[in-house]
Amino acid sequence: MLKRMMAVAALALPMLAGAEEVGQVSTVFKFVGPNDRIVVEAFDDPKVDGVTCYLSRAKTGGIKGGLGLAEDRAEASIACRQVGPINFKGELKDGEEVFKERTSLVFKTMQVVRFLDKKRNTLVYLVYSDRLIEGSPQNAVTAIPIVPWAQ
Repeated sequence: MLKRMMAVAALALPMLAGAEEVGQVSTVFKFVGPNDRIVVEAFDDPKVDGVTCYLSRAKTGGIKGGLGLAEDRAEASIACRQVGPINFKGELKDGEEVFKERTSLVFKTMQVVRFLDKKRNTLVYLVYSDRLIEGSPQNAVTAIPIVPWAQ
């Protein structure tokens, strides 16, 4: 019984995967529990030095949201920027996951995947939400041209 309770508690914790919160704004006041809000998080591409992505997404509040039991909305926005010299730490695979965060207790995640547009020498990042049974077509995309970093 204790093992099962610990497993449920572990699922309720957010999977941050290296993201750090930059800021948040409240969108809906809740009498009990945290307010609904929009959160802005930043994460660095684990295979590309010099690239940081900023992700904004809705977080559901209230009692369920405070306990990590609420399902967050699928909408998200992404902006990735070159913040230093770009250096690849290995071979890049098209559609490779660079960030993933759980947006419901079990079945829903928000993911960021990367593509390399070799013809245009550009990194392309796509954010989307998926669900075990039915995903969402809502998505956002951003692109970074690979250029030398001024010293």
